[in-house]
Amino acid sequence: MSAPRLGVIVGSTREGRFSERAAHWIAAHARDAFEVELLDLRDYPLPFFDEARAPMMSPPAHPVAKAWGAKLATCDAFVATVAEYNRGPTAVLKNAIDYAYAEWSRKPIGFVGYGALGATRAVEQLRLIAIEMQMAPIRSAVHVAGADFFAMMQGRAGFDDAPHLQRGAQDMLAQLRWWTDALKAARDATA
Repeated sequence: MSAPRLGVIVGSTREGRFSERAAHWIAAHARDAFEVELLDLRDYPLPFFDEARAPMMSPPAHPVAKAWGAKLATCDAFVATVAEYNRGPTAVLKNAIDYAYAEWSRKPIGFVGYGALGATRAVEQLRLIAIEMQMAPIRSAVHVAGADFFAMMQGRAGFDDAPHLQRGAQDMLAQLRWWTDALKAARDATA
């Protein structure tokens, strides 16, 4: 049996982003249990959502949105890297979520948040959004916060210098794999 497919979403597109480092780090940890692919939002330059109908009712017409949806459909689970801007997730990540529906449905998602507070408020908002998309947000998340985050941003430390983050990643990924297997079995049984 092949490993389930995990899409690791690079949740920021700005210059100098930390999300890419966080995505590569969690992807390396996930490769023990998943077939991993990085989904960089820079590769999917979606316009702000302007479709005539919500993706719940009909597929998007925009060609980039079609490509984004097709890529999401190949995944069994997701992890998103999350920055926090003004107590919420990045607009580009929320927009990417809004451009699909069926491709998210009945799949689990975990989060790696980063910033002064580890993006805790943004992750909480994304959990609510994930539920609306009929996803299963994982209880545990990884929060790269405070001194760890600032030391990494300044180049004085790396992920390997924070064993508590390694343990957090292992815990989240174990939960994610359990939910991935359970939901994939249920999706396959009702296909």
